Amino acid sequence: MAYKNLIVDKKEGIGFIKINRPKVLNALNSETIKEITKVVCELENDKKIKVAILTGEGKAFIAGADISSMANMTPLEAKEFAKLGHIMLNKIERSRIPFIAAVNGFALGGGCEILQACDIAIAAKSAKLGQPEINLGIHPGFGGTQRLPRLVGIMKAKELLLTGRNIDGDEAFNIGLVNMVVEDDQLMETAEDIAGKIAGKSSVQIQFIKELVNTGLDIDLNSANSLEISYFSSGFSTYDQKEGMKAFLEKRKPIFKGK
Repeated sequence: MAYKNLIVDKKEGIGFIKINRPKVLNALNSETIKEITKVVCELENDKKIKVAILTGEGKAFIAGADISSMANMTPLEAKEFAKLGHIMLNKIERSRIPFIAAVNGFALGGGCEILQACDIAIAAKSAKLGQPEINLGIHPGFGGTQRLPRLVGIMKAKELLLTGRNIDGDEAFNIGLVNMVVEDDQLMETAEDIAGKIAGKSSVQIQFIKELVNTGLDIDLNSANSLEISYFSSGFSTYDQKEGMKAFLEKRKPIFKGK
């Protein structure tokens, strides 16, 4: 499928999504948001794809929402725009595929919110992250007021949201917003290395783990542990469980089939 604002590739079980609007620092307009939602569905429906990497073309990951398209929105239009963003991020968050954000350059506003919905985030040394919406007289509309506190804690999230200041990759790592920080020229290599490790695992268990972690955060611990027991036992009905344990006992590398 052809995309106007994205570059999409597939290789060895990995889906690559690159936001391709470098002239506006990959800012998100409605068309781009819809395309990202569509490509997530495309990758999810391709059973060969086990993991995806999301990054940006040029010197930005995603510099935020496209202010030129937002400035004159009516309240109803703003509501619909925010809904589009939430649909996109919920699709990423709930996908069976783990998403790795390879954060090159600016990840501000909606860009920072996208990485919060991903499963793993790797920042380049040059990355600048933040939720600067308050500087525009608004607040985040794509889940930043909700996911950010869950990732970095309530007080740190409030500080970032209320001041609108940007942080570098090292600070993002220190507060738990990204998993690691690497040199700029090592960003994609690192992302692909992690993606390759994930792609070699059981796609059944990849999906189970995502579902358990995401669901467990929203329910009490006893219910979450009961859910884990249920998923754990279900895993013993799969080919991959039999293959994984047989390979371990035979001292060889397992060949998972995702079933």
